[in-house]
Amino acid sequence: MKSLPSAANFLGIEESELCSYEQSKVVIQSAPYEHTSSYLEGSAKGPKAIIDASHFVEFYDEELDVETYRHCGIATLEEINFGTKVDAAAIDLIEQSTDQLIGDEKYVVSLGAEHTVTLGFVKAHAKKYKDISVLQIDAHSDLRSSYHDNIYSHASVMARIHDLGIPLTQIGIRAQCKEESDLIKSSDNIHTFYAHTIRKNSDWMEQAIATLSENVYLTIDADGFDPAVIPAVGTAEPNGLFWVETLAFLKKVFEKKNVVGFDVVECAPIEGQILSEYTLAKLVYRLIGYRFPKR
Repeated sequence: MKSLPSAANFLGIEESELCSYEQSKVVIQSAPYEHTSSYLEGSAKGPKAIIDASHFVEFYDEELDVETYRHCGIATLEEINFGTKVDAAAIDLIEQSTDQLIGDEKYVVSLGAEHTVTLGFVKAHAKKYKDISVLQIDAHSDLRSSYHDNIYSHASVMARIHDLGIPLTQIGIRAQCKEESDLIKSSDNIHTFYAHTIRKNSDWMEQAIATLSENVYLTIDADGFDPAVIPAVGTAEPNGLFWVETLAFLKKVFEKKNVVGFDVVECAPIEGQILSEYTLAKLVYRLIGYRFPKR
């Protein structure tokens, strides 16, 4: 597997031994798949924009007091080439790519365009971790049985994961249709912490973590954050999560559970602005630091 050079890799790492595929524990996988965007388009540009912005993120993490990349290594891979593949074929390609990385014992961090890609990541991880649960940071439930007659829509990705029998915990939800609400109420496998409820519940973090299995796959839709934090998304919603509370929650998750992999999706860059992609690049690096803490 070939990793990208410093000019194109995550963080712009120059030391070959700290960004090579063979020697790195972490790999950055990009899946710029955008086929079912329903509002603003442009998420296909998100993965590269995040990587480009990461070149301006400091190697030293002031919270963790360490240059994280030095003790885990971070390799960046060429983007998955989807060609004409869409829907089930695109998911299969993502699953196969992720299978290979997991088989090589890499910790896989994936950058996606639309949220549909998460189904492929989860299916691959679920093969290795039989008791896996999914933790979703998002403004939307993504639990529609289909959207625009497509069961592989970004608005249906969590419904497809629910179909697999995988428990799902959702954080920050604040936009859904009645079909989604009814499914949440009827399913023992879906635990939804709405944005309007966590504002009133000082124990929501511990309650959410208690719903997770030991092995957790984390998926972060950029619109889970408030638009004041991440404005460059396809479907923005008010009353979102803020930086400090989100990182405080995720730090607890990484401390108490085995987060086996994670993705960040749905960044749709705005020309002339860098806030969203830079913040998400810093988020990715911080989460890698949570997963591989200073010893």
